[in-house]
Amino acid sequence: MTTDTRAHPWMANAAPGAIQAMLDEIGAASIADVFEQIPSDHYRKAPLDLPPTLNSEIDLKRDLMGKLGKNLNCQDNISFLGAGVWQHHVPAIVDEIVGRTEFATNVWGSYQSDHGRNQAWFEFSSQLGALLNLDVVQLPVYSWGCAIGHAIRMAARMTGRRKVLVPLLSDPERLSVIRTYCQPSEMESHIEVVTVAADPTTGQLDLGDLKAKLSPDVAAVYFENPAYLGTIETGAAEIARLAREAGAETIVGVDPLSLGVLKAPGDYGADIVTGPVQPLGVHMQCGGGVGGFIASRDDPRYVHEYNGFLVSIAETQTPGQHGFGLACPHQNSYGSREHGKDWTGNSTYLWAIAGAVYMSLLGPEGFREVGHLIVSQARYAAKLLADIPGVKVVWPGTTFKEFVVNFDDTGRTVAEVNDALRERGIFGGKDISAESGNLGQSALFCVTEVHSAADIRRLADTLREVLQ
Repeated sequence: MTTDTRAHPWMANAAPGAIQAMLDEIGAASIADVFEQIPSDHYRKAPLDLPPTLNSEIDLKRDLMGKLGKNLNCQDNISFLGAGVWQHHVPAIVDEIVGRTEFATNVWGSYQSDHGRNQAWFEFSSQLGALLNLDVVQLPVYSWGCAIGHAIRMAARMTGRRKVLVPLLSDPERLSVIRTYCQPSEMESHIEVVTVAADPTTGQLDLGDLKAKLSPDVAAVYFENPAYLGTIETGAAEIARLAREAGAETIVGVDPLSLGVLKAPGDYGADIVTGPVQPLGVHMQCGGGVGGFIASRDDPRYVHEYNGFLVSIAETQTPGQHGFGLACPHQNSYGSREHGKDWTGNSTYLWAIAGAVYMSLLGPEGFREVGHLIVSQARYAAKLLADIPGVKVVWPGTTFKEFVVNFDDTGRTVAEVNDALRERGIFGGKDISAESGNLGQSALFCVTEVHSAADIRRLADTLREVLQ
């Protein structure tokens, strides 16, 4: 048996003798000595079944392209998927600016060297704050779910309470992240997550169940507007009032693109607002490109509980010039390490740049136009689908860009319907048949500004065909 002593072309420190040189440097006799603290029963008993090493760049590219070629994409197919990552138009100038080396390769530096970056971050926060009608917007965290988790923990610290009320009809993925942030019951800082039922006739939060579950130990009430299943919470102001009377904070999750047609959360009593940044000029990127924002009023009670980076503006010694820098940096984990207000990540700040460019391009009138277009296209799609025998649109007329379609009366499962659509170049709605709410064989369809009337008619015609 021979041992291959060649260096691996794609792996650092793979040259012959490199490992021994490192062992000699640290005074270890073998690799086993380095990992002696790991119990022997934690090691694999059989080697990994890995493919052979591809030493040629030509072979590597051919192999990767072959694997990628098995994927179906949203350029060659029409997609009606949403539920957390949505297909929106990204103007070319957004890609041009976020691809500049000043932004794309920037990790950290000084206030002086990062002045332009800080200004771009400030523009993101100020523009988004104007949309939300709130004053303080933190730089994006990893995802919308993470933003909700941080917001709930903010509310718990402010109120000293350990319970949060969330909608039963929540995105399972976001709800899973929320539960992770609220920690196991054995932890001292555990926060109990209690779900609030939905009104079966509207899909909106059941105010009777909410009133019954509001108590002196509730730190916050969280709801989304538009909600996970697309419904618009027309009773948002009443929810905020009930929470306020109970001494709880109101946390609202919102799609920022909806704010061209819907009232801003700051106008109906939201205390803390969260949402995704992906609709603001960020590509889907194989399901990635996510990030979540947190916003509130400019009140020290809230500002002092943020866990991440806040960017502010100040006058300089030169009249007419301004400087941009981090505000309250001492309270995050960069400033106080383990004593900070939750952990601070830094992986989605580039999307703040994308959001700043996107929002500046649209402006108030652009947001209004995009919002109206999305609503009209989504309502058109819902109407066409509802006309198909056996197909029912649940809660019609109360949604933004997503709506629930039920297939119970067709005798087909969502999986069967989606398989048939995919064979014809269409990605159907997200299968929610196994989720909370007892909605039967239902799917969540998404329609945005990228869908033309012809795309929508093709979906309806194809559904008629596969359901015959």
